[in-house]
Amino acid sequence: MSNHYDGATRAPENKSLNRPAIGEVSAAFSEFMESFEEFKSANDRRLAELESRSGSDAVTEEKVRRINDALDTQKRALDELTLARARPALAGQEERGGPQSPFAREHKAGFEGYMRAGADYGLRALEAKALSVGSNPDGGYLVPEETETAIDGLLRKASPIRALATVRKISGNSYKKPFATSGTATGWVAETGARAQTDTPTLAELDFPAMELYAMPSATQALLDDAAVDTEAWLAEEVQAAFAEQESTAFVSGDGVNKPKGFLDYTTVANASWSWGNVGYVASGAAGAFAASDPGDTLIDLIYSLRQAYRGNAHWVLNRNVQAEIRKFKDADGNYLWQPGLQAGQPASLLGYPVSESEDMPDIAADSLSIAFADFRHAYLIVDRLGVRVLRDPYTAKPYVLFYTTKRVGGGIQNFEAIKLMKFATS
Repeated sequence: MSNHYDGATRAPENKSLNRPAIGEVSAAFSEFMESFEEFKSANDRRLAELESRSGSDAVTEEKVRRINDALDTQKRALDELTLARARPALAGQEERGGPQSPFAREHKAGFEGYMRAGADYGLRALEAKALSVGSNPDGGYLVPEETETAIDGLLRKASPIRALATVRKISGNSYKKPFATSGTATGWVAETGARAQTDTPTLAELDFPAMELYAMPSATQALLDDAAVDTEAWLAEEVQAAFAEQESTAFVSGDGVNKPKGFLDYTTVANASWSWGNVGYVASGAAGAFAASDPGDTLIDLIYSLRQAYRGNAHWVLNRNVQAEIRKFKDADGNYLWQPGLQAGQPASLLGYPVSESEDMPDIAADSLSIAFADFRHAYLIVDRLGVRVLRDPYTAKPYVLFYTTKRVGGGIQNFEAIKLMKFATS
């Protein structure tokens, strides 16, 4: 992925310094809540018309659809403002009032010289002091620790599954995790009674290899010569956008070939027939749709298909189109099943559990797996190999300077009990 910037026309913003004001986020949230109240009023009218003999009026249906679309647009804008507001600063610890090691200062200064002019003598000098900087013959130099931390922080905000899953830092090429699929047998016994020999627990080994993920943002040399441009902030922003897009797709639907294995790519079975190594699903009751009557009941069934130990930290994961459909559902008492967050930055909830939007989840279709309900902290594991590496390339795309940036990341299900899906089918 390559993005070109012309330093003579537009410099990349230092977005870490241009965060939206709190009032701007609050105003967007208030507008969203007003639209939701208008949506509920219009949808109530639609439902009342459906219950009458005349059926739903086309004007009312169109109004509900239009307001629902507006809610999605406003929610997207609100999420972007909240993300920008939460963006971590790239300033060094020294600038934030804390101490910064001499090595960190030298690394930061050397990396800036490499970014702007390709001058790597500062980084080469550091190689004599530590082996952690990396070397150009090996494929680039490692970014300073604070920049890597900022990239990881941005990815957690921008990638829905990364924000929910367990993330492990590794130094090797893969992470192997033993897992007990059956526990040691136990039982009650009298104080002097004979103890029967217990069964040996069954162990499985899960392997999570780290695959290479790359981005290649570009800029003109004139832009890099501009001292007012924070090159590290620019790199972090560009890399975040590229990495988050690729990661989000892989964590949901990746096939495990040169990328993480997404939770939708595993073998799925009806939850009544669930076994370790498969992902259980609950059927919606209709092919490519929710059941015509009491559609919210299958959502409740999906909640209780998950063991109680995992429900406390469970999240819904679905895309905006599916959420827009669910937003219309009510319970038997007339309460909406979907509710917005109580304040800006808080997720919406569905039947009391938080909702996380992922545009990589499929739309509703025949046999689609469009809703996940899981304790992702237990269910999904992401492994990050330490270090983000940058190779400066001023030759391939003259007059642009390319920054071939790589990191190694892997992922997959680590606990098949902690995740359930909804399949839009009759069984």
